[in-house]
This record gives sequence, structure tokens and C-alpha cells, in this order.
Amino acid sequence: MTRNDLEAYFASLGEKPFHARQVMRWMYRRSVLDPSEMTDLSVSLRERLSAEIDVKLPDVTSRQQSEDGTVKWLINVGNGQEIETVFIPEDRRGTLCVSSQVGCAMDCPFCATGRQGFNRNLTAAEIIAQVLVAMRDLGGAGADSAISNVVFMGMGEPFHNEVAVTAAVSQLIDPTAFNHSAMKILVSTVGIPDAMVRFATRFPQVNLALSLHTVDQDTRQQIIPVARRISLDEIRDALVQVEDVRAGRPMMIEYLLLDGINDSVAQITALSDWLEGLNVHINL
Repeated sequence: MTRNDLEAYFASLGEKPFHARQVMRWMYRRSVLDPSEMTDLSVSLRERLSAEIDVKLPDVTSRQQSEDGTVKWLINVGNGQEIETVFIPEDRRGTLCVSSQVGCAMDCPFCATGRQGFNRNLTAAEIIAQVLVAMRDLGGAGADSAISNVVFMGMGEPFHNEVAVTAAVSQLIDPTAFNHSAMKILVSTVGIPDAMVRFATRFPQVNLALSLHTVDQDTRQQIIPVARRISLDEIRDALVQVEDVRAGRPMMIEYLLLDGINDSVAQITALSDWLEGLNVHINL
């Protein structure tokens, strides 16, 4: 529930709307989900909330940790379906990679999730739950959380679940909720032009990444099937509009080098020409 939703909920109980901010701080800043432990609420309100609501996180099916500290959780989202969430520690930041869908409909042949097929979109609550699961597992909350960055680069195409992803990002940057810096959130897309522009207009400080991988239309159609419906010209037009609303903040271009497919000198030269005049960072 957004802050406005939660304020309306408390008003419906005959309670003061400011209790919404108290509850959100407990949940998202302190990682406390049990209303009975929210000690700045009255005893009577805590008892009422405990009786009327049930705040649960999804079950973790498995947890793997590598020698470098990277942690991967397999999270059960019901009906035999699972998603992956990954924490990547680095010297100056800790990045949490979240999923936006169960599977993915993009069917990119170089992606394991694409080969899995598509099941369904995640709700905003299921996206936010991944952050809470990781935060509680890793220890620390608020300013002490190990998670400094959140990237939507897990399972799924975020802009094919635009409404839920937008709601989740709103919670992540809400000062009453997680209070993450917008500049430490990144959403990666294969290139859905209208959604890219809408998202950048609403969240100009949130980082965007485009999985480009080639600027040859025929090649792109082979490695990113959605390119059969969306041309490179449409994507470049969207990049120009995104740059305008982001006040010159660069966008990330992701380019996965595939042996014998898009790694020739001619392909990389064409990439450089295609990007000329745009303010971007290239991640090869």
C-alpha cells in the first residue's frame, strides 16, 4: 500500500492518518513487520492491527552464497512458481538485483530466463518483498542496510509490468518508506519506447539501462525477438526524449558481446556512429 492508501486505511478505522507514516517507518526503515512491536503506536491500536492484518514475506526456497559474498535467494511466489533475487557486494556499494516477472516473454536466446518462458507479472508487493527478504537476511535496516543500490535486472522485462514496477519504485524512493536515493536505482529494459519515456518523465533521477546489443536491425531481431515489432529508429527517438526529460543525465547502454554475431569491428563502429550525439555510458 502506498502512503496515501495506508492513510486512507487508518482513516477508515477512525484513526489519525499520521499512523501510516509510523507503520511505514517500522516496516521499511527498521524491517519490523509485527504490529505488536511498533512501540510508538498505542497499545490498543497495536492490538487492533495485530487482529486485523497479517504481514507476511514469501518463503525462501533456497539460499546460496558464493565466496565473494554474493547471495542468491530463490523465493516462492505461490502456485509452484519461484523467482530469483541476488545481492552483489562491492567495496563501495551493495547492489540488490530484483525480478519483476515470473519468467519472461522476451525469449532472448542468450538469456536463461527467456528460455524458461513467461508465467505472470509480479505485484508491486512481491517486488518490494524481495527487498525486505534481502534486508532482513543480510541484517541492518535504513542507513545501516547493506543494500545501497537496487537494480531491476532480474527475471522479466520491467516495462511489460510497468504499473507494478512504477509503484515499487515509488515505495523505494518515498522518504517515509525505504528512502532510497533515486540515483541508486536502475531499471533495465530491452527497449519499450513509450514506457521508457513515461518512466523517465515520472522518475528523471532514476537510472535507465537499455539492452541494445547491436544496431543492425536484422541481427537485433535474431537476438531480441521483440525487435521484430520495435525498430531501432523508434528506440533512438525514445532515447532522445528520455535525454530531454532527464536534463542531460546519461543513460546506460548494455552491449553483450556475442562471438561471431555482434562483436566485429564493423558492428562496434556502427554502434559508435548510432550513438553519436547521445549522452550515454556504454557497458560492454
